[in-house]
Amino acid sequence: MNFNWDVFWQYLLQPSGVYLTGLWLTCLISVLAMLLGCALGLAAALLRLSRNPLLHLPVRFYVWLMRGTPLLVQIVFLYTALAAGGIFRFEDIDLFGLVIPGNIQAAIIALGLNEGAYMAEIIRAGIGAVDKGQYEAGRSLGMTFAKLMRRIVLPQAFRVIVPPLGNEFNVMLKNTTLVSVIGVQELLLSTQMVTSATFRVFELYLVVAIYFLLLTTLWGFFQRWLEARFGQSDRPSSPPPASTRMFGRSTLNLLRAR
Repeated sequence: MNFNWDVFWQYLLQPSGVYLTGLWLTCLISVLAMLLGCALGLAAALLRLSRNPLLHLPVRFYVWLMRGTPLLVQIVFLYTALAAGGIFRFEDIDLFGLVIPGNIQAAIIALGLNEGAYMAEIIRAGIGAVDKGQYEAGRSLGMTFAKLMRRIVLPQAFRVIVPPLGNEFNVMLKNTTLVSVIGVQELLLSTQMVTSATFRVFELYLVVAIYFLLLTTLWGFFQRWLEARFGQSDRPSSPPPASTRMFGRSTLNLLRAR
Protein backbone atom coordinates (compact mmCIF):
# COMPACT_ATOMS: atom_id res chain seq x y z
CA MET A 1 0.00 0.00 0.00
CA ASN A 2 1.49 3.32 -1.09
CA PHE A 3 1.63 6.22 1.32
CA ASN A 4 -0.98 8.82 0.34
CA TRP A 5 0.37 12.26 1.16
CA ASP A 6 -2.91 13.95 0.25
CA VAL A 7 -4.77 12.00 2.95
CA PHE A 8 -2.01 12.71 5.45
CA TRP A 9 -2.03 16.48 4.91
CA GLN A 10 -5.81 16.59 4.80
CA TYR A 11 -6.27 15.00 8.24
CA LEU A 12 -3.28 16.80 9.73
CA LEU A 13 -4.27 20.32 8.67
CA GLN A 14 -8.05 19.89 8.48
CA PRO A 15 -8.97 17.38 11.18
CA SER A 16 -12.50 16.03 11.11
CA GLY A 17 -14.98 16.37 13.96
CA VAL A 18 -14.10 12.86 15.11
CA TYR A 19 -10.46 13.88 15.56
CA LEU A 20 -11.37 17.08 17.39
CA THR A 21 -13.63 15.15 19.75
CA GLY A 22 -10.83 12.69 20.45
CA LEU A 23 -8.34 15.51 21.04
CA TRP A 24 -10.72 17.24 23.45
CA LEU A 25 -11.39 14.02 25.39
CA THR A 26 -7.67 13.22 25.57
CA CYS A 27 -6.89 16.59 27.15
CA LEU A 28 -9.91 16.51 29.47
CA ILE A 29 -9.25 13.00 30.76
CA SER A 30 -5.55 13.76 31.24
CA VAL A 31 -6.20 16.89 33.31
CA LEU A 32 -8.95 15.37 35.48
CA ALA A 33 -7.05 12.12 36.06
CA MET A 34 -3.90 14.08 36.95
CA LEU A 35 -5.80 16.23 39.45
CA LEU A 36 -7.26 13.10 41.03
CA GLY A 37 -3.82 11.47 41.09
CA CYS A 38 -2.24 14.50 42.77
CA ALA A 39 -4.97 14.59 45.43
CA LEU A 40 -4.61 10.87 46.13
CA GLY A 41 -0.82 11.14 46.06
CA LEU A 42 -0.78 13.99 48.58
CA ALA A 43 -3.11 12.12 50.94
CA ALA A 44 -1.10 8.91 50.59
CA ALA A 45 2.23 10.69 51.12
CA LEU A 46 0.97 12.34 54.32
CA LEU A 47 -0.39 9.03 55.60
CA ARG A 48 2.97 7.40 54.88
CA LEU A 49 4.52 9.84 57.37
CA SER A 50 2.37 8.42 60.15
CA ARG A 51 3.90 5.95 62.57
CA ASN A 52 0.53 4.27 63.03
CA PRO A 53 0.58 1.00 61.03
CA LEU A 54 -3.20 1.20 60.55
CA LEU A 55 -2.60 4.33 58.48
CA HIS A 56 0.61 3.72 56.56
CA LEU A 57 0.34 -0.03 55.86
CA PRO A 58 -2.82 0.26 53.67
CA VAL A 59 -1.10 3.07 51.77
CA ARG A 60 1.99 0.94 51.21
CA PHE A 61 -0.24 -1.85 49.89
CA TYR A 62 -2.03 0.58 47.55
CA VAL A 63 1.26 1.89 46.15
CA TRP A 64 2.63 -1.64 45.76
CA LEU A 65 -0.50 -2.84 43.96
CA MET A 66 -0.86 0.11 41.57
CA ARG A 67 2.82 0.23 40.64
CA GLY A 68 3.17 -3.53 40.32
CA THR A 69 0.31 -4.26 37.93
CA PRO A 70 -0.16 -3.08 34.32
CA LEU A 71 -2.29 0.01 33.86
CA LEU A 72 -4.25 -1.69 31.07
CA VAL A 73 -5.26 -4.49 33.43
CA GLN A 74 -6.36 -1.95 36.04
CA ILE A 75 -8.56 -0.13 33.51
CA VAL A 76 -10.25 -3.31 32.27
CA PHE A 77 -10.67 -4.68 35.79
CA LEU A 78 -12.24 -1.48 37.11
CA TYR A 79 -14.72 -1.12 34.26
CA THR A 80 -15.64 -4.71 33.37
CA ALA A 81 -14.60 -7.10 36.14
CA LEU A 82 -16.35 -5.20 38.92
CA ALA A 83 -19.54 -5.05 36.85
CA ALA A 84 -19.29 -8.74 35.89
CA GLY A 85 -18.88 -9.69 39.55
CA GLY A 86 -21.93 -7.66 40.53
CA ILE A 87 -19.82 -5.40 42.75
CA PHE A 88 -20.19 -2.07 41.00
CA ARG A 89 -21.27 -0.84 37.60
CA PHE A 90 -20.46 2.56 36.13
CA GLU A 91 -23.66 4.21 34.96
CA ASP A 92 -24.06 7.41 32.96
CA ILE A 93 -24.32 10.50 35.17
CA ASP A 94 -26.30 13.62 34.35
CA LEU A 95 -24.27 16.49 35.82
CA PHE A 96 -26.02 19.83 35.38
CA GLY A 97 -27.40 18.74 32.02
CA LEU A 98 -24.08 17.23 30.88
CA VAL A 99 -24.19 13.45 30.52
CA ILE A 100 -20.92 11.78 31.54
CA PRO A 101 -20.74 8.21 30.19
CA GLY A 102 -19.73 5.43 32.56
CA ASN A 103 -16.65 4.46 30.56
CA ILE A 104 -15.26 8.00 30.79
CA GLN A 105 -15.82 7.95 34.56
CA ALA A 106 -13.99 4.63 34.80
CA ALA A 107 -11.15 5.95 32.64
CA ILE A 108 -10.59 9.01 34.83
CA ILE A 109 -10.76 7.01 38.06
CA ALA A 110 -8.48 4.22 36.80
CA LEU A 111 -5.85 6.63 35.49
CA GLY A 112 -6.14 8.72 38.67
CA LEU A 113 -5.73 5.71 40.96
CA ASN A 114 -2.66 4.58 39.07
CA GLU A 115 -1.16 8.07 39.02
CA GLY A 116 -1.84 8.52 42.74
CA ALA A 117 0.57 5.71 43.58
CA TYR A 118 3.41 7.36 41.66
CA MET A 119 2.59 10.83 42.96
CA ALA A 120 2.60 9.47 46.52
CA GLU A 121 6.27 8.52 46.18
CA ILE A 122 7.15 11.76 44.40
CA ILE A 123 5.48 13.94 47.04
CA ARG A 124 6.97 11.85 49.85
CA ALA A 125 10.43 12.38 48.38
CA GLY A 126 9.76 16.12 48.08
CA ILE A 127 8.67 16.33 51.72
CA GLY A 128 11.71 14.32 52.75
CA ALA A 129 13.98 16.82 50.97
CA VAL A 130 12.92 19.62 53.34
CA ASP A 131 15.45 20.16 56.12
CA LYS A 132 14.38 18.53 59.39
CA GLY A 133 15.32 21.66 61.32
CA GLN A 134 12.41 23.46 59.75
CA TYR A 135 9.99 20.94 61.24
CA GLU A 136 11.41 21.73 64.67
CA ALA A 137 11.19 25.47 64.02
CA GLY A 138 7.53 25.14 63.05
CA ARG A 139 6.71 23.07 66.12
CA SER A 140 8.49 25.61 68.33
CA LEU A 141 6.05 28.21 66.99
CA GLY A 142 3.17 26.03 68.14
CA MET A 143 2.04 25.06 64.65
CA THR A 144 -0.23 22.09 64.14
CA PHE A 145 0.82 19.38 61.70
CA ALA A 146 -1.60 20.68 59.06
CA LYS A 147 -0.40 24.27 59.39
CA LEU A 148 3.25 23.17 59.40
CA MET A 149 2.72 21.31 56.15
CA ARG A 150 0.73 24.11 54.52
CA ARG A 151 2.92 27.04 55.54
CA ILE A 152 6.45 25.62 55.63
CA VAL A 153 6.97 22.12 54.25
CA LEU A 154 4.77 21.79 51.15
CA PRO A 155 5.74 25.16 49.55
CA GLN A 156 9.40 24.11 49.68
CA ALA A 157 8.68 20.51 48.70
CA PHE A 158 6.77 21.74 45.64
CA ARG A 159 10.01 23.02 44.10
CA VAL A 160 11.36 19.47 44.23
CA ILE A 161 8.09 17.97 43.01
CA VAL A 162 7.62 20.18 39.91
CA PRO A 163 10.04 18.39 37.50
CA PRO A 164 8.75 14.83 38.11
CA LEU A 165 5.18 16.16 38.24
CA GLY A 166 5.62 17.57 34.75
CA ASN A 167 7.05 14.29 33.50
CA GLU A 168 4.13 12.39 35.00
CA PHE A 169 1.61 14.54 33.13
CA ASN A 170 3.57 13.94 29.93
CA VAL A 171 3.18 10.21 30.51
CA MET A 172 -0.49 10.68 31.40
CA LEU A 173 -1.21 12.26 28.00
CA LYS A 174 0.10 9.14 26.29
CA ASN A 175 -1.50 6.72 28.74
CA THR A 176 -4.94 7.99 27.72
CA THR A 177 -4.61 5.81 24.61
CA LEU A 178 -5.13 2.77 26.85
CA VAL A 179 -8.69 3.75 27.73
CA SER A 180 -9.71 3.03 24.14
CA VAL A 181 -10.08 -0.62 25.24
CA ILE A 182 -13.22 0.33 27.20
CA GLY A 183 -14.68 2.35 24.34
CA VAL A 184 -13.60 5.86 25.28
CA GLN A 185 -13.33 7.86 22.07
CA GLU A 186 -10.02 9.55 22.78
CA LEU A 187 -7.47 10.37 20.10
CA LEU A 188 -6.36 6.81 19.34
CA LEU A 189 -9.85 5.32 19.11
CA SER A 190 -10.92 8.28 16.95
CA THR A 191 -8.04 7.44 14.62
CA GLN A 192 -9.09 3.79 14.50
CA MET A 193 -12.65 4.83 13.60
CA VAL A 194 -11.43 6.97 10.71
CA THR A 195 -9.02 4.22 9.64
CA SER A 196 -11.82 1.66 9.43
CA ALA A 197 -13.68 3.99 7.04
CA THR A 198 -10.75 5.10 4.86
CA PHE A 199 -8.38 2.10 5.11
CA ARG A 200 -5.45 4.55 5.31
CA VAL A 201 -3.60 3.13 8.31
CA PHE A 202 -0.08 4.55 8.08
CA GLU A 203 -1.17 8.05 7.13
CA LEU A 204 -3.64 8.37 10.00
CA TYR A 205 -1.39 6.82 12.63
CA LEU A 206 1.34 9.24 11.61
CA VAL A 207 -1.17 12.07 12.06
CA VAL A 208 -2.08 10.92 15.58
CA ALA A 209 1.62 10.59 16.44
CA ILE A 210 2.19 14.20 15.38
CA TYR A 211 -0.81 15.34 17.44
CA PHE A 212 0.65 13.69 20.53
CA LEU A 213 4.04 15.23 19.77
CA LEU A 214 2.41 18.65 19.63
CA LEU A 215 0.59 18.09 22.93
CA THR A 216 3.68 16.88 24.76
CA THR A 217 5.85 19.62 23.23
CA LEU A 218 3.45 22.36 24.32
CA TRP A 219 3.35 20.86 27.80
CA GLY A 220 7.15 20.68 27.79
CA PHE A 221 7.39 24.43 27.17
CA PHE A 222 4.99 25.10 30.04
CA GLN A 223 6.88 22.72 32.31
CA ARG A 224 10.21 24.44 31.61
CA TRP A 225 8.62 27.82 32.34
CA LEU A 226 7.21 26.48 35.60
CA GLU A 227 10.55 24.99 36.65
CA ALA A 228 12.37 28.21 35.80
CA ARG A 229 9.85 30.28 37.74
CA PHE A 230 10.13 28.24 40.92
CA GLY A 231 13.87 27.82 40.50
CA GLN A 232 14.35 31.57 40.09
CA SER A 233 12.28 32.33 43.17
CA ASP A 234 14.42 29.99 45.21
CA ARG A 235 17.79 31.17 43.87
CA PRO A 236 19.36 33.94 46.00
CA SER A 237 21.38 36.63 44.26
CA SER A 238 23.97 36.52 47.04
CA PRO A 239 24.93 33.94 49.67
CA PRO A 240 22.16 33.80 52.31
CA PRO A 241 22.95 34.80 55.88
CA ALA A 242 23.58 32.21 58.55
CA SER A 243 20.06 32.61 59.99
CA THR A 244 18.52 31.74 56.63
CA ARG A 245 20.78 28.73 56.19
CA MET A 246 19.86 27.51 59.67
CA PHE A 247 16.07 27.95 59.61
CA GLY A 248 15.26 28.30 55.90
CA ARG A 249 13.77 31.31 54.20
CA SER A 250 10.09 30.44 54.79
CA THR A 251 10.57 29.67 58.49
CA LEU A 252 12.65 32.81 59.02
CA ASN A 253 9.91 34.98 57.50
CA LEU A 254 7.41 33.50 59.94
CA LEU A 255 9.74 34.16 62.87
CA ARG A 256 10.19 37.78 61.79
CA ALA A 257 6.42 38.22 61.42
CA ARG A 258 6.00 37.38 65.09
